[in-house]
Amino acid sequence: MKNTISLKQNHEFRRLYHRGVSSAGRHLILYCRKNHLGCNRLGLTVSAKLAGAVQRNRIKRLFREAYRLHETEFAKGVDLVLVARSRAVGATYWEVEKSLLRALQDNKAAAAQP
Repeated sequence: MKNTISLKQNHEFRRLYHRGVSSAGRHLILYCRKNHLGCNRLGLTVSAKLAGAVQRNRIKRLFREAYRLHETEFAKGVDLVLVARSRAVGATYWEVEKSLLRALQDNKAAAAQP
């Protein structure tokens, strides 16, 4: 991840949930909000209700990789949170990637302007 750092603080996640623009794909929900920092910040949320630790970590790896490969398609200077949906358990990388791109397409705040 070139210009992306991790979101870690609970209040940062909550701010995105309440004030961010959201869009949903089949396997995830994307929340986005400008941060005025000049770099992107990415947070991942996979509920313990979805699956065991091994599967949750796999979902997070898939989300990170899909984001990394398409990082240039996201706007600069935004906070992003990806929230896993129950369909993400057992999904392939290609399904997750397609879902992320669909959510990005629907979320004008997250998409890079040409």
